[in-house]
Amino acid sequence: MKILVPVDGSKSSLEGVRMAAELAKAKGAEVSLLAVVPAYSDIDLEITARARDSLESKLHTSAQQAIEQAKALLAGISLKSFVVSSNDIADEILKMAEEEGFDLIVLGSRGRKPAGRFTVGGTALKVVSHSPCSVLVAKTAE
Repeated sequence: MKILVPVDGSKSSLEGVRMAAELAKAKGAEVSLLAVVPAYSDIDLEITARARDSLESKLHTSAQQAIEQAKALLAGISLKSFVVSSNDIADEILKMAEEEGFDLIVLGSRGRKPAGRFTVGGTALKVVSHSPCSVLVAKTAE
């Protein structure tokens, strides 16, 4: 079994990592962590090139920290990790799930953006709606 776990460092994302760890241990599954960094190189931002590069560097550092945080919860589990840039996080998750033949996606119900207490985040909703495989959505008590 292959499990894809998108991570962003949010509480909800880390709950997804915990759930994936339990499943992986029970099923002997391989887990792949995916952190998607928003791509700004193709967007006409009204900031200097230096400021854009600084922003992209901070985003990559944050993504790598989310991966490292998740790895700490997955000790002893067969693991791969990826950090990619994309203009659409959900599309990148779906693309990887399809291309790599994942059996399950485990993701948080909400990311790091502020969201209403009773709503599912846009990324989670799109992944659930269009996934080529089963999806487990992790919720946290807020």
